Amino acid sequence: MQKTSGARARNGFKLICIVAFLAVAANPMSVAAQESAPFYKGKQLRMIIPSGAGGGYDTYARILSQHLVKHIPGNPVIIDQNMPGASGMLGTNWAASIAPRDGTVIVSTYNTLLLEPLFGNASVKYDPREFEWVGSMGKQTQICATWHTSPVKTIEQAKTREIVVAATGATGNSAIMPKQLNALLGTKFKVVPGYSTTESRLAVERGEAEGVCGLSLSTLKASNPDWIINNRINVLVQTGEAPQEGLEKVPLLKTLVASEEDRTVLEMLGVPEEMGRPFLMPPGTPKHLVQIIRRAFDATMKDPAFLADAEKARLELGAITGEEMEKMIKRAYDTPKAVLQRAAKLSR
Repeated sequence: MQKTSGARARNGFKLICIVAFLAVAANPMSVAAQESAPFYKGKQLRMIIPSGAGGGYDTYARILSQHLVKHIPGNPVIIDQNMPGASGMLGTNWAASIAPRDGTVIVSTYNTLLLEPLFGNASVKYDPREFEWVGSMGKQTQICATWHTSPVKTIEQAKTREIVVAATGATGNSAIMPKQLNALLGTKFKVVPGYSTTESRLAVERGEAEGVCGLSLSTLKASNPDWIINNRINVLVQTGEAPQEGLEKVPLLKTLVASEEDRTVLEMLGVPEEMGRPFLMPPGTPKHLVQIIRRAFDATMKDPAFLADAEKARLELGAITGEEMEKMIKRAYDTPKAVLQRAAKLSR
């Protein structure tokens, strides 16, 4: 009887093991979620926003944070933290050299910073190829505009007189774009740096500056919708491959440049625009945690509640995965030296 009972016990144990194995095989995603939940459960993540409050990057990042947590196993808390300085350089350098590498930090960086190491910027303390890319919320083509009271209402008129434009720092879109226009088209923009993102727009409204460049239409729709709704700006030129909705009559920069060489350089300089609204994690973040955040990001981009909030905030979306961003960075860093040299001159 004892032998029979022992055999039954062993057979029962085997049966339990088989059932458990079949459950795992049938639903591996559930097991993956259970395995990740212990790490993020009860955790506090930080969303680092390297701009001041109220700007486009700030708006995009905060709306993402609200919904991203729902798709991270363990339901952690995300705290938004603004870290403005040097057109996003401060926050991006912090991510590369100081930030914890434990899976609790996500950074919304400026797309213009992605090419700075190629141009020899001495302030750069990072290599974009070493970051762990989470994804991008959408592309970010740019416009250059004057205030509605300005007599300069076309890009051709911008070649006839000096126009003061407000900018953040030397590496920001608001400084780089007008300098590129001066070099490529012969415009006469005078860049006055030192403003925060919000202050630069207030400077235009107060008359301290006549215009501002390097803006995205999506940013204005999110942060200054009245500029668009009430026609308070004259859009002079736009970047990108095709006109944006509502700007069909505004010329594309690529159609205005004279040489094929300059068009090739513009394509290279357009990589940050394709990256748009990039989010990253610090170098050295454990790969399995990066994958959890990447998949949570991908799921958020399809979340009906997120999409509804994005529409209310007038955000323009066009998600790119972290894997796709890695490939884009690699292509940019494989650019021929001659093109890089010309691009560097146009970005300074």
